[in-house]
Amino acid sequence: MLRRRLLGALLLLAGAAAAGSAGPVLSAELRGQPAREVSPAFLSLTIDANLAADPRFIPILGSPKLRTLARGLSPGFLRFGGTRTDFLIFNPEKDSTLEERDFWEPQVNQGICGVRSIPTAVEELLLSQWPIQEKILLKEQYWKKYKNTTITKSTVDILYSFAKCSKLDLIFGLNALLRKPGLQWDSSNAQLLLDYCASQHYNMSWELGNEPNSFRKKSGIYIDGSQLGQDFIHLYHLLRNYSSYKNSKLYGPDVGQPRKNTQKLLKSFLKSGGKVIDSVTWHHYYVNGRSATREDFLSPEVLETFITAVKAVLQIVDGTVPGKKVWLGETSSAYGGGAPRLSNTYVAGFMWLDKLGLSARMGIDVVMRQVFYGAGTYHLVDANFEPLPDYWLSLLYKKLVGTKVLKVGLKGADPKKLRVYLHCTNNHNPMYKEGDVTLFLLNLYNVTKHVQLPHNLYNKHIDEYLLLPHGEQHILSRSVQLNGHVLRMVDNKTLPALTKKPLPPGSTLGLPAFSYGFYVVKNAKAIACI
Repeated sequence: MLRRRLLGALLLLAGAAAAGSAGPVLSAELRGQPAREVSPAFLSLTIDANLAADPRFIPILGSPKLRTLARGLSPGFLRFGGTRTDFLIFNPEKDSTLEERDFWEPQVNQGICGVRSIPTAVEELLLSQWPIQEKILLKEQYWKKYKNTTITKSTVDILYSFAKCSKLDLIFGLNALLRKPGLQWDSSNAQLLLDYCASQHYNMSWELGNEPNSFRKKSGIYIDGSQLGQDFIHLYHLLRNYSSYKNSKLYGPDVGQPRKNTQKLLKSFLKSGGKVIDSVTWHHYYVNGRSATREDFLSPEVLETFITAVKAVLQIVDGTVPGKKVWLGETSSAYGGGAPRLSNTYVAGFMWLDKLGLSARMGIDVVMRQVFYGAGTYHLVDANFEPLPDYWLSLLYKKLVGTKVLKVGLKGADPKKLRVYLHCTNNHNPMYKEGDVTLFLLNLYNVTKHVQLPHNLYNKHIDEYLLLPHGEQHILSRSVQLNGHVLRMVDNKTLPALTKKPLPPGSTLGLPAFSYGFYVVKNAKAIACI
């Protein structure tokens, strides 16, 4: 009997060794507590305030197709912010534009959502004019010359309607460049906006300013971190004057890349006003969109630079306001509106998916993608309301990846070129149950890699969701296929099915060169996920 057991054990070891020779082998920690846990709104979105630079274009947010796409990425936050935040003036007395009235006024009594949508004729007109407006915005951004723009009640109404009807929580960025002679923040315009939003019972959160480290470049005004902290304290107390906002959240300071001077400003701000904010926000981009190359988007070294930036921010936060949540308040692949023919293609998914994986692993609570829709090439949805590869990647992430982060390791390959992340599966996905786990992998090798699951998962059924480019442009394609099926909307109000590919127990996970995918391990019985 003993000899039979020993022989069986030897056969199992031999089988494991043979399986291991098939390729890199994963290790996974499924017991005990999860390594981290992030917000249910971890993957969130932004609408850049430059969409309101000409308020005629705000009604674009009334598109039923755009709302369907946004709703697919809920729950989450919708941040209305960006450089233009600090050049918007709210005027409750100014008349709406013709396009805003066409969208908003005829259906006022239908409720905040109801059947309200932008008339087809207005939508077609705005889309035909948008390319010209986009060039103006990108030119303005390049030269860093901005003019104040007046926004109306309808602008706010449409923005709030878009967020609410897309099941997203709106965060509104207030203008921080309105200053009194002593450089204290002038809150009078913010009060007009708060008065109006409170009168409409709009449930929303707030920010003040965008990238204060670059105020001098944009406007010639320098605000140090200590003063900015006092401004946030002022806004905090102002919000408490409104029954609608006495418990609303306040986020900031939305600093840019954590270089030396920005780190100094962030530290000073947190010492001064850090106690009144609910989460610390900062921004990150890997490369300059005007000079980025295909090789940058596939470089493990470029991806690794994000780790250094996160560590720098977390060190400052831990040293000044320990325990405070940290968010990426704005982030994408390349700054300057994105890298043309790169940021809007399949290859951008490596930066996006790896950033999501690293952020969750390192303790970032929310990641806000710049931008859901708008000027540039780093958008999730293009100018014609067509979802781009990063949209489909985001949709899969939302459906499959849960909030609990698990430890995972890799042997037999360079972990910088074959990048792996492991979470509990999204417990709101009816296809899966507690204890299931979702693995996502990125293959930066120029050959196919076959990954072997660890022994504690070797005999489990797996659902594969492999995303590959579709078309002759290969990794520079703006179209993707999931398990061989090209992803397209069924109609303006219907997203396609995300079809899985079942793999039998004992399967290796085959990732073609320069590809990424998700793998749900069913019945994993991970104690950390229960």
